[in-house]
Amino acid sequence: MPPHPGSYQADPSLKGKLKRRIARVAHRRPQPVGPDRPILSISFDDAPVSATRAGAEILEARGLRGTYYVSAGLSGTSGPMGVVAGAEDYQRVAAAGHEIACHTYSHLDCGRASAAGADADVARNLETLKGWGISGIESFAYPYGDVSAGPKGMLKGRFSTLRAVHHGVIERGTDLNQIPSVGVEGPPGPALARRWMPEALRKRAWLVLFTHDISPTPSFWGCTPDVFGELIDEALAAGFEVLTVRDAARRLSA
Repeated sequence: MPPHPGSYQADPSLKGKLKRRIARVAHRRPQPVGPDRPILSISFDDAPVSATRAGAEILEARGLRGTYYVSAGLSGTSGPMGVVAGAEDYQRVAAAGHEIACHTYSHLDCGRASAAGADADVARNLETLKGWGISGIESFAYPYGDVSAGPKGMLKGRFSTLRAVHHGVIERGTDLNQIPSVGVEGPPGPALARRWMPEALRKRAWLVLFTHDISPTPSFWGCTPDVFGELIDEALAAGFEVLTVRDAARRLSA
C-alpha cells in the first residue's frame, strides 16, 4: 500500500539513510531479561481528545490503562486526527491511572534535530507537564519514530524506554533506547496488530501497540472504537498481561 499523502517521509537521501543506520547501532541499552509471560501495552501518540475519552473509556471498562505520549505544544490544536487534548484531559486520564509520557514539546523530528535541540524541546515538554500537575515521566516516544544518533544519545538517560515505530517485539537484548512498536492505524492496522500478537505470544515477549484518534470515522492514523475493543479482548483471551509502558518497563527492570 502506498503511503498516505500526509504521512511523514524520512530523509530519503543517502545521508539520511546512513544516519538512521548509525542510530540503530549507536547508544544501545539492551534489555537484560525477557518477560516471563506475554505483555501488551496500548499507547496513543499525540493524544487527540478522542483518545483521552473514547480510548480511555474502552480500556477502563476492562480494568486496563494505557500510555499517552504527549506533545504539550500541540495541545488544543486541530488537525486530521481531531483536536489534540489539553491539560484538563491529561489530568483526568492521569488521575484515572493512565500513564502520561513524553513526545517532545513541539512534536520535534528527532531524525533531523540536533542533540541540544532535542534535549531543550524535551525539557520544555516536561516543564509544561509539570505545570499541569503531571510529573514523574518515565517513557518517551520519538515523533514520527525517527531519530539520529545525537538525540538518541542525549535522551538515553532520561527515560526508561525510548519508543520508535519499526515493527517488532521487546525481548532479551532489545534496545531500550529504540524499542519497536506496531501501529494500529487506518485500514491495514488491525491485520498488522493481529500479525504481531501471535509472535509476541510465541516468544513470550512484550508488544507495544499505538494509535492516534479513536473514532467511528477515524483518520488514516486512527482506529474505530469497535476494532480497538476487539483487539484488546482478543489479547486478553489469548493470555496477554496488559500493562502501561511504564509498568511493563518497571516489571522487566525488577
